[in-house]
Amino acid sequence: MSVIFRILFIVAGAITALFVARDALNFTIIQTFVAVLLVTAIVGVGSFWSQRRKT
Repeated sequence: MSVIFRILFIVAGAITALFVARDALNFTIIQTFVAVLLVTAIVGVGSFWSQRRKT
């Protein structure tokens, strides 16, 4: 489970670094927000994928 979170935060850190400087005070907060958005997107795609496969 920790490997999944680690990979998720690596991806979120890369995406966040495109928009916010790494030495900004709120970088970790924005990185966490991006990670939550990524999890939401993955769950949403998974749910729509399972609905598409059933029909």
